[in-house]
Amino acid sequence: MSIRRTFQICFAVAMICIAHKPSLAQSIEVPERTTPRPETTRGVPHVQIGVAPVPGLTEDLLRRVNEIPDVEVRETVISMPGAKGFWLADNLSLAHPEVIVGGREFAHVHPDGSLHASLEPETARVAIDAGWAVAHPWSQKRPGWEGFVMIFTPSSEVELDVVFQLVLASYNYVTGRSL
Repeated sequence: MSIRRTFQICFAVAMICIAHKPSLAQSIEVPERTTPRPETTRGVPHVQIGVAPVPGLTEDLLRRVNEIPDVEVRETVISMPGAKGFWLADNLSLAHPEVIVGGREFAHVHPDGSLHASLEPETARVAIDAGWAVAHPWSQKRPGWEGFVMIFTPSSEVELDVVFQLVLASYNYVTGRSL
């Protein structure tokens, strides 16, 4: 059996075990980011300034996101051309539908490797304080969007692991699941 198939089976078993248990939003711990925080624009479009992705890391992120149950990577409906949206299956119930910007897209990755995602507000504060994210310019202007952040482009596999942990935190918050 392939590693991918084993991973899919493990995820399916985990989802069966937790499918009927309501999940409370939980803050996660993330390490301090050691690379500098990129500058970002203050308006929309909200993008990083002068940052390029590390070859292969965005592809690895997209591969990992494609393995999350009930998630499909497809063209975004809310971001810039070339961005990829992380879409939740239509039959998946949502714990926080108010934080989704458009369609069933709970997060998206930009061509430069940065992401926008909706996190539980405390988790967003943890990510911002640790240097992994910055609040979106609209985060204080729209009800329910207090946790809407830009997660900075990962520059290494170690950083990618943290970024993916934040994507999973977004998924968990929006869906009420606990992966």
